Amino acid sequence: MHRLIKADTLPAFLEWVADKAMEWEYLPVQHKMTIYESGTRVGALRLPLNYQWEEETGKIRPKQRNWVLFMVRAGIAAVGYFENGNNLSHRVFRAYMVRKKQGKSQIKYLKTKGKSRAGSRVRLGESEVFFQEIHDKITAYLRHHPVDVIGYSCSKTLWPYIFNAGTGFEKEDPRLYKIPVHVQHPTYQTLLQVNETLQAATLEFGEELSDWFRDLKGPDEPPDRDKEDDQW
Repeated sequence: MHRLIKADTLPAFLEWVADKAMEWEYLPVQHKMTIYESGTRVGALRLPLNYQWEEETGKIRPKQRNWVLFMVRAGIAAVGYFENGNNLSHRVFRAYMVRKKQGKSQIKYLKTKGKSRAGSRVRLGESEVFFQEIHDKITAYLRHHPVDVIGYSCSKTLWPYIFNAGTGFEKEDPRLYKIPVHVQHPTYQTLLQVNETLQAATLEFGEELSDWFRDLKGPDEPPDRDKEDDQW
């Protein structure tokens, strides 16, 4: 189960956790707090991108941060640059990549069938341009802006086409952060919606543990959690 907690109500939620004598552990890669009660895990709290965990004080505090978000699906992608949550620039990319009869992208088709005739060559050519443009846009943001986080939503089968060693944007970049919501159609509107979700905290807990959090009032359900996209 998942519930959104708005950033401005985070202090009240953490006070509630403390009053219940719960403990937590910070997981930096996921930017998430694991919540324990008497040594048993009862939930987790994914923090907003513009908040940070202070190890020295044991506090969660707001912090000015900038991020790039990119979301890629078959034939469509959205990329945007955000300063402390405000979108200053974006670009949506489209390409003719899906084989109509098979309903799969040219990249996935080539993995199983190999290169075919003219139609396939057109789709493959557009695919190469598509990924190069995505890469160039992200790289431009990284070169011209101070970026703290690079949020992504795409299948890992696409990584060889998006990342390019020696260009300042590589798959080992420590700023990479998997967007924890499923993105079906990455339009500009979706980009803005995902950005809003990432500026709230998400409380995650099993249905059998919901009694621990019954005192919470009025949270909204976030989008579905992310999963590998089988279109590729």
